[in-house]
Amino acid sequence: MNLRYSEEQRLLADSARDFLAARGPVAAQRRLRDEGSASGFDAQLWQDAVNLGWSAIPFPESLGGLEFGCMGLGPVFEAIGQNLSATPLLSSVVLGGSLLHLAGDVAQQARWLPGVIAGGLRLALAVDERARHNPLATRLKAEFDSDGYRLDGDKFWVVDGNGADAFIVAARTSGMAGEAQGISLFLLPADTPGLRCSALPLIDSRNSARLQLHNVRVGREALLGVEGEGWALLDAVLDRGRACLAAELLGIADTLFSTTLDYLKTRVQFDAPIGSFQALQHRAARLFVDLALARSAVMAALSALDDRQLDAAQRARLVSLAKWKAGDTALKVANEAVQMHGGIGVTDELDVGLYLKRVRVAQACLGDRDFHCERYRG
Repeated sequence: MNLRYSEEQRLLADSARDFLAARGPVAAQRRLRDEGSASGFDAQLWQDAVNLGWSAIPFPESLGGLEFGCMGLGPVFEAIGQNLSATPLLSSVVLGGSLLHLAGDVAQQARWLPGVIAGGLRLALAVDERARHNPLATRLKAEFDSDGYRLDGDKFWVVDGNGADAFIVAARTSGMAGEAQGISLFLLPADTPGLRCSALPLIDSRNSARLQLHNVRVGREALLGVEGEGWALLDAVLDRGRACLAAELLGIADTLFSTTLDYLKTRVQFDAPIGSFQALQHRAARLFVDLALARSAVMAALSALDDRQLDAAQRARLVSLAKWKAGDTALKVANEAVQMHGGIGVTDELDVGLYLKRVRVAQACLGDRDFHCERYRG
């Protein structure tokens, strides 16, 4: 298992960090929030990121990709976290694109995948139906009839759902909520009759949506993969997304820690930098240890997802460990950053608050700490 980035991956990290620092810094996210952007991201920034090859990272060369794997995605998502940049890389490429690649047939891939890689089309994955992430609890029904399928139900917290060109919807064709067997995946264009998408605002001002399906009728060509056997692929792709979110949370924690250390060195109280106070030094030292542990967990998860010799259970445990540890560490660092910055730590003018809000959402997205602790325990 590789716990360090290769030279090529470090170059990608440097490129992503420099690009986002110049084109998608925290100030850009603040502007998108203040403008009330429906998409939650800058379309030109995303197209420029596509031109750098980001949208091609996880796909094989035979489909027009770069085949860099999850270890290639990790540095990019760290940079996204460091700069608090908003892009549809997670929703359209890592989640939607990966499912299309792994479960789609030749016709489905030819119809959608080139547009996803080129950035002209966006996919969104609709999984959750309750406040907490639990894909096995899928209840949305897809009933088969002579002409195809009829879907009825609601999906919540669809990442980057507003403005998506198509949705991959997890639905139940058989079985009961809580069972893996019977979950199927459907690819639905956004203009499918009976499908309605509406904004579902979150505290981080990103693009989140509610998807309502009322008497949605689709042909058999909308089915991704084998009917009733979508769970294994869905869970594997969700793990890719969880590892990428863990890398983003690690990037956020890294930046907040560095920012707080700089403040401790420059803020003077009682004629001395507050960083010279032993109590604050001890708190910072504990955060440093947590950051090192989180980085090890994230690197192990990214490496495991690219290691075909590991079985699905091993990969799942490492991913859940990374998502839990990175989320827990990012929240600790964010809370301490607010505390150590004193009164200004709770003001909107300081970027710390924006990072904290993103941590809260990213920590809950694709499974919170309770979900992943339970999953790790098995």
